[in-house]
Amino acid sequence: MKSLTPVILSGGSGTRLWPLSREKYPKQLLSLISDDSLLQATVRRLDGLEGIELNVPVIVCNEDYRFVIAEQLRVMDREGTILLEPVGRNTAPALTLAALAARRERGDPVLLVMPSDHVIVNTESFQEVVLKGMPLALEGNIVTFGITPDSPETGYGYIQSGELMGQDKAIYRIARFVEKPDLTAALSYLDAGTYLWNSGLFMMRASVWLSAIGKCQADILTACRTAWDQGSADGEFLRVDKNSFAQCPNDSIDYAVMERITRNDSDLPTGVVIPLLAGWSDVGAWDSLWQILPKDDVGNVSQGDVLLNDCCNTLVISESRLVACVGIEDMVVIETPDAILVAHKDKTQDVKKIVDSLKHNDRPEGRLHRKVFRPWGWYDGVDFGERFQVKRIVVKPGAALSLQMHHHRAEHWIVVSGTARVTRGEEIYLVSENESTYIPLGIRHRLENPGRVPLEMIEIQSGSYLGEDDIVRFDDIYGRKEC
Repeated sequence: MKSLTPVILSGGSGTRLWPLSREKYPKQLLSLISDDSLLQATVRRLDGLEGIELNVPVIVCNEDYRFVIAEQLRVMDREGTILLEPVGRNTAPALTLAALAARRERGDPVLLVMPSDHVIVNTESFQEVVLKGMPLALEGNIVTFGITPDSPETGYGYIQSGELMGQDKAIYRIARFVEKPDLTAALSYLDAGTYLWNSGLFMMRASVWLSAIGKCQADILTACRTAWDQGSADGEFLRVDKNSFAQCPNDSIDYAVMERITRNDSDLPTGVVIPLLAGWSDVGAWDSLWQILPKDDVGNVSQGDVLLNDCCNTLVISESRLVACVGIEDMVVIETPDAILVAHKDKTQDVKKIVDSLKHNDRPEGRLHRKVFRPWGWYDGVDFGERFQVKRIVVKPGAALSLQMHHHRAEHWIVVSGTARVTRGEEIYLVSENESTYIPLGIRHRLENPGRVPLEMIEIQSGSYLGEDDIVRFDDIYGRKEC
C-alpha cells in the first residue's frame, strides 16, 4: 500500500495574533477555532483518509514548544515523531530534517508538508486533493496546492498555473511563483484567472526532496545531514546537533527549490499545482480569524464572557473577565489576564509593531502568558509586589519538578487539592489538602505529585530576587537546563 508521512511544520511565532499568541506559546498551540489547537486540528486533518497507509506524523518544532506539543499529542492519544530545531532556519531546512527522519523510519514515503498554524474548514475537499496528488508525487513530481483566490489579497504569495498535465483539468505545471504583490498586481492576478494563492502545502517523496535540495542548495543538505548524523534521541524527542545546524542557511521551500524548478531544468523534478477550494486560511492576523469564524446577524464574533450593545463587524475575545463593548464597528478587542488589545480591523497587521516594542523594552508580555506551561504542568502568576510573588501551581499526576535550590528566595507551599510529596534537604514527606510547608532559602527541594489526580497548590515566594533564573538545578527527569 502507498505510504504517506505527514510533516507538520511548527516553528512560527504568530506575532500578529498577540496577545493570545506569545513567543513561548505561539498561535499553533492555541484553540482559536474549536476545542482543538491549530496543531491538533492539523494532526487530525487526514483522519479517515482511505486507500493510503498513513504513518505517524513528523512534527518539526522549536524546542521551546516540545513539552506542550508532546502533551497535546498525548491528550489526543496520538503518536508522533517530534523533531527539535535548536535554532530557527526556515522551512527548507525543517523539511530536509523531516525527510531524513522519514527515510530512516519508513524507507521512502511520500511526504505531505503542512504548516501547523493554518485552518482548513472542509477536510473532505482537502483529502480529495491529497488523493489526487499522491500518484503525481509517487512519479517523482513536487506537488503543491494553490488556493483559489476570491479577493485581490496582498498578504499572500501567488502561484501562476501553466499548461495542463494530461486530461485532468485541475492539475497544472507551475509556471512561476510570485511574491506578495501590491494591490494593482493582485487585481491583475485575480482578473487573469491563472493565479492561485500559495498555501505552503507540498507533497513529494522524501528522496525527491533530498535530491532537489542537494542540487539547488547543497549547503542546506550538507548542514542538515551533518546535524542529523550527529543528533540523538532525548526521551520522546529527536535532537539534531546544534552547532552543525546553526551553520545551515536560512531559506524557505519556495526560495530554495520551488522557484528553481519552474525554470524547466531537466535535472530537477517537475513542479505541479492543484487548485484547492476548502476554506483555507493562514490565520495571519485578527481580521482573518474574524473572517472564518461564525458571526451573528450583524457580523460580530464573540468568545468568552462578552456583552455587546450596538456593535457590528467586530471581534471580541475574553479569557478572564467580562468585556463589554458599546457602539463600536469594525474593531478587534482581545482580553487576556495580563494584556488587552484594541485595534481597528484594518490595522491588525500592525500588531507586530506592538510585539516589537515589547521586546525592545524587554517586557515579558511579548514572550510569555501569565499562565506558563511546563512539562510537569503549569503555573499562573496570581499576584506580585516588592519582595513577594504568589503563584497557583498545578502538577500532573506522576510528574515532578526538578531537585533545585534558590539563592535569593524562600517559598511557602499550601496544598489546595491532591497530595504533594516534598523533598526538603534530607527530609521526604507528604503534604495533604489544606496543609502547608516551608522551603527556606538555600535548601535543596523538590515537589512531586505521587497521586492519580492533579495536585493544585498556592506558592508564596519571598526574597530579594524572584526571577525564574534563580534556580540551581541538581536533577531533572525532563533533562532541562533552562527553567
